[in-house]
Amino acid sequence: MRTDRYRWLRGLLAGTALIACTDGHAAERNRPLVTAQPPSRDRDVARYFVDPARHPAPDRAALIAMLRKRVKYVFVIFNENESFDHEYGSFPGADGVYADERGRRDAAHTPGFAQTYVDEASGDTVTARPFRLGPAQNATVMDSVDHSHTGLARKLHVVDGTPRMDGFAQIEFGGKSGPAKTAAQIARGRQYANLVMSHIDCDTIPFFWRYANRFTLFDNIFATEDTPSTPNAIAMLAGQAGETQWVKHGVAGFTGPIGGTVNGDHYAGTGTTTGVPMTGDPNPFWGSEFDRGAEPRQPTAPSEHYGHRGSEPYNVSTNLTFATVPLDAMGRDIRRTLAGDRDPAANQADIQQDIPAIEASGHVPVAWRWYQNGYDHEPTDPAGVASHRNFVAHHEGPQYFGYLADNDATRASLRGEGDFFADIAGRTLPAEGGIIYIRGGLGNLAGMEVPIQNRAYPAALTDADVKAIRDAKDGDDDHPGYADHQITEAMNARVINAIAADPALWAQSAIVITYDESDGFYDHVPPRILSYGPDGLPLSRGVRVPLLVISPYARVHTVSHAEGDHNAVIQTIEEVFGLQPLASLPDEKAALAAGDAPAFNRFGPPGFHQKYLGPRDLNSPVTDSLLSAFDPARLAGTAPALPGSYATIPAAVLAALPHYGGQGCRAIGMVPEDVRQGVVTGPPPGFNPLPSTLPQYNGVVK
Repeated sequence: MRTDRYRWLRGLLAGTALIACTDGHAAERNRPLVTAQPPSRDRDVARYFVDPARHPAPDRAALIAMLRKRVKYVFVIFNENESFDHEYGSFPGADGVYADERGRRDAAHTPGFAQTYVDEASGDTVTARPFRLGPAQNATVMDSVDHSHTGLARKLHVVDGTPRMDGFAQIEFGGKSGPAKTAAQIARGRQYANLVMSHIDCDTIPFFWRYANRFTLFDNIFATEDTPSTPNAIAMLAGQAGETQWVKHGVAGFTGPIGGTVNGDHYAGTGTTTGVPMTGDPNPFWGSEFDRGAEPRQPTAPSEHYGHRGSEPYNVSTNLTFATVPLDAMGRDIRRTLAGDRDPAANQADIQQDIPAIEASGHVPVAWRWYQNGYDHEPTDPAGVASHRNFVAHHEGPQYFGYLADNDATRASLRGEGDFFADIAGRTLPAEGGIIYIRGGLGNLAGMEVPIQNRAYPAALTDADVKAIRDAKDGDDDHPGYADHQITEAMNARVINAIAADPALWAQSAIVITYDESDGFYDHVPPRILSYGPDGLPLSRGVRVPLLVISPYARVHTVSHAEGDHNAVIQTIEEVFGLQPLASLPDEKAALAAGDAPAFNRFGPPGFHQKYLGPRDLNSPVTDSLLSAFDPARLAGTAPALPGSYATIPAAVLAALPHYGGQGCRAIGMVPEDVRQGVVTGPPPGFNPLPSTLPQYNGVVK
């Protein structure tokens, strides 16, 4: 039976002044675009809550005009590898595993809720279902599941154009149990088949849930590409991962000279890069053995392999040459900025028509910066030595584009994570505003140590086990393979606290927290399949990812069902700063048109049209921006702007691990949906969330 909380919500949804629904999936489900979350126990939420049903948004143009008057900085905290259901699947009022905005969800009609795999040792057909991990299972850390392009496509299990979302457990078991099917491999496969179905909640990520409770959570945003991290790091800047380049030049990589020393390996001769569209995690061209530009080269990641098979290099991206947000942001000064390009003939090959179009806009240049942990000298490095220890080169989006990374006029926009906090403290962010990206990395700059909350799980942990976990999992970008959830949310909180502590900066800011892709964790919402790659597999979209918007002008305690992907972030940036949509620029527009042709349509099922081989940052039935996160009353000044203190997490709370002593739900006053409904969830007997880090505890689990 539904409680009074949901009677209240049904009454709210029945109101006559509902916000217009403009996104495709929401329209198909006949729901409003923005809905209120169930009543909160947070007193500050009640103080600032403005009912979205009674305050509908004005027309789009009017809302954008108000937004431009208020917001001068867009901060994008760009985290790693989490599906929406893995982090918010039990969040009240969102489209989750156990309920949506209308109330309890029927598990029998939830795509992929009960998944099966065939255990090749026993011959049994085993069922895996969603379950909660919490402090008792040391849920701040876990191992990474399969997020390869091929694995993700098989997890979606597209039938007649619609993903069934039921391949997660089988793909994990089959991939992790290995070709030899030894007892150890099968034990590992069983663990992963369950791990992929797990989810966490406010006891494990209380800061993230607190932000989602106090501001606006989006529950219909997907990875742009059905791929691992790199293509989606590219898509955050470009709305694509090389589709324009594919249409214009084909899939082949670049063959040319290599040389120099990269991570201790010496190179000479020739080699070939990976081609486009990008579907894997190649390292950037710039900084690799292919980079023949002037010194200093872009940095490389010591932990990543730029190596070779025999004499042939591999795992290096081709130079990317299509339009990005930073290119668009050059505005009327674009030719002056591109004059710093060391090889314009190669680096600007696919923006020749875009350049005069951007220049003709007459737009004042918009500053941008990409801060990433380990890119340059960090506070944790020895004096004068940049170790790049925490750097993940294949997450550094701008480094893939020659006109950005091989350009003396733009290289200064690429900085380390520590530089962000230094620039905030020194008030050296661009004075006129700008587009600011922040990414974590393999370690953390605060010296935080992974909290081990239960030394008895998955077995009696030895000191060596604890050390292995802490050595492997102290990253701050939320990637399950090497990061800790609470160290990550602490980094995000430090960023938000730093912005909120400066009243002038906070008053002009919008902060987006989002992710590149899902890591391959289960999510029940089928993405639209918008394109297919040259391998015949779905190229876009990928699995749903979390996204939150925090701002003095944000709606409070709401969920937006606007549909989109990383193009939604790009479109919002364009709306704030008045930039031209990338999809409207001449080179990209021509590629989008040329892609819908037999040469490319043949990669999809019969009758499929490749309408999206390029950016899609134009408002349409399949994609929307993040405008629905903003409260028109606050933008208009008829309701008070939210103070910085409303977004701030006290420093003492932030620094103490585990956060809130492992009682995050109680501390922030939230009841997850499974708990509210009395659904008993928990790991199967013998479950190990670290099947690769601590394989000795894999045991037998079904």
